[in-house]
Formats: sequence, structure tokens, C-alpha cells
Amino acid sequence: MKKITLQSEIEVAKSIAELSEIDAQLLATAKEAAKGAYAPYSNFKVGAAVLMDNEAIVIGNNQENAAFPVTMCGERNAVFSAAAQYPNIAIKAVAITIISAKGNIDRPIPPCGSCRQVIYENETRHQSDIRLILQGDIGEIYVVQSVKDILPLLFDASYL
Repeated sequence: MKKITLQSEIEVAKSIAELSEIDAQLLATAKEAAKGAYAPYSNFKVGAAVLMDNEAIVIGNNQENAAFPVTMCGERNAVFSAAAQYPNIAIKAVAITIISAKGNIDRPIPPCGSCRQVIYENETRHQSDIRLILQGDIGEIYVVQSVKDILPLLFDASYL
């Protein structure tokens, strides 16, 4: 049986000081957005900040519900809101971070599979990569140039 290797490059910053000014601002905005999350069940608050091609910033956070399937992730809230407010404007970047009641998480938090698929759909829609800036409560920051780098074997319209 043949094996394939899926590779991607991820930049790692040790602190926010290593980021560009706009990426640092976007991450700070995501951290602020996380404070407004409604997460009474998981106590895991996710904040996301979307930078649009027109330089507008749109935020989102997770909104939980006792009926867990209708809970919405912060990333999808932000991306859907951005698409609703600016339907013809591409997304340049999404910063994602968390606040956990269980203590500081010191590694970057990636978006779940559903959120990755939604972000990829927006890359495809506007034919433009979306940079991801990922951080836990504290610690290293990952900068990913495209969601395709963390969504191997992606599903797209070519299968339909």
C-alpha cells in the first residue's frame, strides 16, 4: 500500500510582540470578544475576530445552549456575520482565542472541523486565502497562511 504525506507550514510566534501590528490588534480583539461568549455549560469561551479586505473587523464568540447541537462556535459566528455584513468583501484573516475556566491553556486552539469547512468555503467564494492567528489563553501563537494548511483532504464543490 502506498503512503502519502500531508504537510503544511505554520509560523510560531513566542509572544504577541512578534506579530505584525494588525495581527496583534486582531488577536487582542478576539480576546475581548471571548469575554462576551455565553458558555455556561463548557466554561470554554471562544472569541474570534475577522479582518475584512476593506479593513473592517467583525467579531464573534461561542453561544451555547442546553440543547448542545444548536450551540454555535465563535469562529462561525464571526465568519457568518462578516459575510452577512460584507457579502462581496473577502476575509483576510481570522484570529481565534479562548478563555477557559479550567485554567490557562498554553497552546494555540485550532478551529473545529465545521469551522474549518466554513472558513474554507469563504476562501473558495472569494478565491483568496484566509490567514489564521491562533492562541490559547496564553503562550505561543500559530499563524497559518490558509485554512487549507490545517484541513487536509478537504471537501469542496468538485465532489458535488
